[in-house]
Amino acid sequence: MRPTTLCFSGLDPSGGAGLQADIEAIGAAGSHAAIVCTALTIQDSQKVYGFETVSSELLDAQARKVLADLPVLAIKSGMLGSTENIAVLAKILEENPQIPYVLDPVLVANSGGSLGDPATLVAAFKRLIPLATLITPNTVELRTLSQKQHIDDAVQVLFKLGAHAILVKGAHEHEAHRIRHWLYLREAEGKAVCITQSVWPRINGEFHGSGCTLASNIAGRLAKGQSLQEAIARAELWLHRTLVKADIPHPEGQRIPMRFL
Repeated sequence: MRPTTLCFSGLDPSGGAGLQADIEAIGAAGSHAAIVCTALTIQDSQKVYGFETVSSELLDAQARKVLADLPVLAIKSGMLGSTENIAVLAKILEENPQIPYVLDPVLVANSGGSLGDPATLVAAFKRLIPLATLITPNTVELRTLSQKQHIDDAVQVLFKLGAHAILVKGAHEHEAHRIRHWLYLREAEGKAVCITQSVWPRINGEFHGSGCTLASNIAGRLAKGQSLQEAIARAELWLHRTLVKADIPHPEGQRIPMRFL
């Protein structure tokens, strides 16, 4: 069968973000998506209103049944919701170090809605950082995780915590006509070096689920055997196309990426 990407994410009833975004993005990469549901959320395409996490015992049981059954060749996590769930994922990753892991450090929804207590999650994420093949924070998440404002300084903090590669997404930066992404890799002496900077034309509007879409597509490509840099480059191009063709539920609201191209 197709290689499997095991994804830890929450249910978004609108289908714009969360596990449905992961399923579609992983499928578009040519990988089979297996989903461990981390939380049930109350949200629409515009806002998060509340959520309830699953128990860590249920999370663990879901993941282990999939790992024992399917050819899992990549793991990706989005919303985890609780420190207990983060601890379960960390233990699973420590037991399976051969599987590449993409960490999308979800702290808040794009609309600003809560997906867990940020301060608590930041402390817990430190256990996942050294286990990740790639971390994909936007600049807001990067600054929250590092407590540094300058991107280079913030990235260095995460590398000191054990990061191996970081793709910084710049859509939240105030650049009117473009969006930049920066890929940092670890040098031999442990410092971070920016090896590529990709520049994309800014598309009008806000998007619901673009972060999970990109991270999951990268993970699906890693499961297919693509190198990290190839997976990122191809996923960024594919993401741009999904945003150009995005669905528009409300004229002034968030748009949903068109992941079936």
